[in-house]
Amino acid sequence: MQHLDHDRLVLLALSEEHEELTESDHLAHCAACRHEMEALRHVAFVGSQVQDLRELPPPPDHLWQAIAADIERPAPPAPVVDLATRRDQPSAGRKPSAGRTAPGRSRRRWLAPLVAAAAAAVLAVAGTVTVDRLTGPATAEQVTAVATLTPLATVPASAGGDVRVTSDGHLHIDVRDLPLTTGFHEVWLLDPDDPTRMVAVGNLPEAREAVLPVPAGTDLNRFRLVDVSDEPHDGDATHSGKSLLRGTLTN
Repeated sequence: MQHLDHDRLVLLALSEEHEELTESDHLAHCAACRHEMEALRHVAFVGSQVQDLRELPPPPDHLWQAIAADIERPAPPAPVVDLATRRDQPSAGRKPSAGRTAPGRSRRRWLAPLVAAAAAAVLAVAGTVTVDRLTGPATAEQVTAVATLTPLATVPASAGGDVRVTSDGHLHIDVRDLPLTTGFHEVWLLDPDDPTRMVAVGNLPEAREAVLPVPAGTDLNRFRLVDVSDEPHDGDATHSGKSLLRGTLTN
């Protein structure tokens, strides 16, 4: 099975473009492309969580020492060439002999460890930021409940999403492959024992990812069923009855 183009998957993961029907069908049947799409969406989601980050912690000292050592390392000496012999050889199409190293190749060999060390420094900084966010004070970001959204029978199997509720009273939702709509998609909290009792949480933006405030006083032990619906622009604030995704919040 031919895979979707990587650049196209990036655009779809960033919600820069809408999926075509053939692409939705391909993602529903191609595990490799679906896995890559999930990975790209996860990267985009993580990136969105650090948009307000301005000051990065410094990389560990040993990385700077490695970079400095690579910079100070002397380049290999250039081989001595017999000019008399060189004049006797034709210049056109001449290739470096087995014992010579082309200047460009030498530079690449010298730069390779430096680039690797610099990349390691960047990864170390990113890792430090991630660890700080995971292990640092998290009173405002403590996750109190999570849910996995699955498609209803009339929705493409590739659709789905994830939900987490934090202790600061916000619902973080990230969905994928929702069917196109002429209206909008809305998030609800339902009572699974009586689905007619529900709380409207908010609308999903085009990016299909949002942080929505849970209405004050909502009992998540009761209204624990997360529902994403397709709503028309008809001025009616009640549920349209056309649910797309559902999932149950668990602690």
